[in-house]
Amino acid sequence: MSRFLTAIALVFALLFGAVLPAAARPLEPERAQGFVGDQADGYLGIVSGGTPALQAQVAAINAERAKQYAEIAKQQGTTATAVGVITGQQLYAATPSGQYFRDANGNWIKKP
Repeated sequence: MSRFLTAIALVFALLFGAVLPAAARPLEPERAQGFVGDQADGYLGIVSGGTPALQAQVAAINAERAKQYAEIAKQQGTTATAVGVITGQQLYAATPSGQYFRDANGNWIKKP
């Protein structure tokens, strides 16, 4: 298996195993309500309704993701940014219809 495919497999396993242990996708009620969504860079973002408590939860999730991306990048000889982008692609694929995702241009889109 190439290093790239290994990295993708590792990101997927870590993201849905270690980074998100309690649920496949954290803040699911907030996602369904349109308050938060994943982003093309592999991080979680606030779409609207960013209360201080929600902002703190998003920041904590993103801090954990950043640690995981850095660890994977070090193992794979790439950058955390590249790992985040690969993860962002996987997150988009996992985003249910009707929920929001921020594209690489910074636009929030409601997935059809």
